[in-house]
Parts: sequence; structure tokens; C-alpha cells
Amino acid sequence: MKTILILLTMLLTSSSLTAQDITGQWNGVLKVQGTQLRLVFNVDKTDSGYSSTLDSPDQGANGIPVTSTTFEDLKIKFEVANLGIEYIGELKENEITGTFKQSGQEFPLTLSRTAVEKVETKRPQEPVKPYPYYSEEVTFQNEKANISLAGTLTLPEKEGNFPVVILISGSGGQNRDEELLGHKPFLVISDHLTKNGIGVLRFDDRGVGKSEGEFKTSTSADFATDVESAVSYLKTRKEIDKTKIGLMGHSEGGLIAPMVASQSEDVSFIVLLAGTGLRGDSIVLLQQALIAKADGASDSDIEETTDAFTKAVDIVMKSDDDQKLKTDLTNFINKLIEDDPSAEIPSGMTKEEFVSAQVNEISSPWMKYFLKLDPAIALEKVKCPVLAINGEKDLQVPPRENLEAIKKALVKGGNEKVTTVELPNLNHLFQECETGSPKEYANIEQTFSPTALNLILDWIKTQTK
Repeated sequence: MKTILILLTMLLTSSSLTAQDITGQWNGVLKVQGTQLRLVFNVDKTDSGYSSTLDSPDQGANGIPVTSTTFEDLKIKFEVANLGIEYIGELKENEITGTFKQSGQEFPLTLSRTAVEKVETKRPQEPVKPYPYYSEEVTFQNEKANISLAGTLTLPEKEGNFPVVILISGSGGQNRDEELLGHKPFLVISDHLTKNGIGVLRFDDRGVGKSEGEFKTSTSADFATDVESAVSYLKTRKEIDKTKIGLMGHSEGGLIAPMVASQSEDVSFIVLLAGTGLRGDSIVLLQQALIAKADGASDSDIEETTDAFTKAVDIVMKSDDDQKLKTDLTNFINKLIEDDPSAEIPSGMTKEEFVSAQVNEISSPWMKYFLKLDPAIALEKVKCPVLAINGEKDLQVPPRENLEAIKKALVKGGNEKVTTVELPNLNHLFQECETGSPKEYANIEQTFSPTALNLILDWIKTQTK
């Protein structure tokens, strides 16, 4: 009798499983480092099983074909091969709880039948309209690149004559607010300065937002011409004091600002926020090791990764043939994978796709230029006042090494108007933090330290008296 009861239980369980209907719409919100993306899986029943499509409303993408949809024993799996996406979840009480994977990264994702809304992220420093100052959408031309750039000019008042600062974003395609991980640091900086008498021009990087141009093939030298065109534009505005135009660059922007200032008499001061003083290859190697350590990697793993990256960088540094560079990097990365039995290829990608993605990133025009560029060359030619500040816990641009290198290069060029400051307990984004790891950025409510904001404001006011 006991055996019969067990079999009956199994049959009843099997019957309930097959009765589950997973067709229809499944909604979820993917939270990735402070950014929230709504995802919708649309499931249909077919003669052979199931078919699905994926929508990403916040990215304006709908009807993306899902390569494979399987459902068995309450387990559901979606694969989108060309995007390297895999989702595995378990159905329970009309909800699917699981993990979303893409390019080696994993994120929890719960799907439900009902439409879901994004949870508003707390960013208490972001200003709310109407602003207590004048704000204008502007466009200006980069004649060298034959492109139009779009941005926002904020002034203390609509009429008047004001000092102004041009904000220059860090690496990666950034909009005028330098928006990343749910933060808008340039909006916060602009608001603080403008409320205190300093005009600000911030603009979308070329190829981003409303700005024309191609971002992915551009280098820091190209972005420098965009900043030059911003300076030229400001000189046409009657509201701008043409003797008090400054540049403020964050991260890569702190590399670009001296490049422009060293060639222009129209720049009266520059502020470097986590700007680099060391050559690009040194920055990248230091950055890799520091972030890995903060994230808990072992010394042996850090040493192994650093060694591999050093060799890859060395290949780039010695190359003057793009095609040969890609071939050499492909061979190098393939050998790394073959020599390491524990090497993992990101879910949804073939080995060839993974290697190709790595090669394309390392051999991109921007990376090649950055790795070989020595900031000292431009810094030695800068004659205007310079403020360089870094956070003590900056793991992307280590403060001590870079501030020392910046000051050394400026002084070598005869510039005595140099101020360098290392601010305690701040990370690369100038947030008050615990470890400085990039993993913390999105979870910190603060966008930009008030201490840093006031330091910058006071210094600029001194330069623009």
C-alpha cells in the first residue's frame, strides 16, 4: 500500500507540473549597478515546445528573438545567443525566481505576470526644476570634425557677464550629465557652481545623446577638439567673460583638459578631478590590481591576472600594424585559455566570440591611444592655474602616484600656480565610501561629496575674482 501511495503522489505531482501554463507575458526589472532595466519575456506554445521574444522597453528594443525556451519540472530557461544572454529560473506560485546572465556577469531577476515599475533610486543631491538660475539648450560646431555637439549652458542670470567652466567627461560614452550607475555628477556640479555665480557648459560626448559624430572610433585627441570647439563657442556669447573660461575634467576628462589648455591662451584655469599623471599603461595595470584586491581576489590571482594583462599591453605598445596586432592578441588570449583549465567563457558566448570581444576592446583606437599617451607632455606646457584633486580611496586613478606625477610635470614646465589635494575617504566618483570599489558606486546615495564641491567652488572663485 505504501508503494502505491508513493506512486500515486508522483502521478499527482506530475499531473500538476504538466498543467502549469507559462505562455504569456513575464515582467521583471533588472538591476545592474544602479541602473534599472525593465525586461519582458513573451512566451508562446508551439507544436514542438515553446518560443519567446524579449522586450527591453527602457532601451527601446522590442521583439528580440529568444534562441531557446525550455520548461521542465518547473524550471524555465531562456537563451538569446547573439546577445550572450541566459536566464534560468524556477516557477513558483505564478512567479519565476532566477538568475540573469550576460557576458560573464550574473544578476538576480524575478519575473511575474503583472507589469512592474522601476523603483526610484534615491539621489538627494540631484536638483529639481525649476532651477533658480538660467538654463539653455545649446548646439555648437566642431569644424575640424564637421559635427554638431549639443549641451546645456547654465548661467546665474539670463543677463550679465559671468565666468564659465566647461565640464569634460570621463571614459566611455557619456551624456552631458556624465550619467552613470544612476548618478548624474555633472548635473550636481553644474547646479552647485551656477547657484554660486559660475556659469557651466556641459555637453553630450560625440555620438551620444543629441551630439553628432562617431564615438567608438574616436580617441582622447578627438575629444580634445570637441572641447576646443566649446571654448570657441563660449567666446561668441555676450554673457561670458572671455578672460575667465575654465575647464574641468573628470578622469579621462582630466587628461583632455591639459591637452586643450596647453594649446590655447583662451583657457584661464583648469580643474582635474581624478585626472591622470601617469602614462596609460601604468594606470590600467595599477587599476586592475587595486580593484581586484578590494573585491577580495587572492594575491596569487592578482599576480596571475596582472602578468597576463602586462603581456597583452606590451603587445599593444610594440605594435604599429593594426591587423598584426589583432592576430597577435588573438593568439595570446587563445593560449591563455588553453593553458588555464579553469578558464570560464561567459554564458551564451562561444570561445571565438569571447576572444574576439576581448581583442576588439584592447585593440580599439581609444585604448591604443590611451595606453601610449603620457600626460606629462601636455602638463609641462600648461601655464594657467591648476587644481588637481583625487579621492583617497580612488582605485581607478590611484591618488598618490598621479597627483605626484601631475605636480612634477607642471612644476617642470615652470608652472607655480599648482594646487593638489587628496581628499580623505572619497572614491573615483568623489563619493564618501567604504572601500573605493566600483561595485559600491551605484549603492551610495551621495553623488558628489559636498566637501569636494565646496573646495572646487572656492578655488574657482579665487581664480575668477
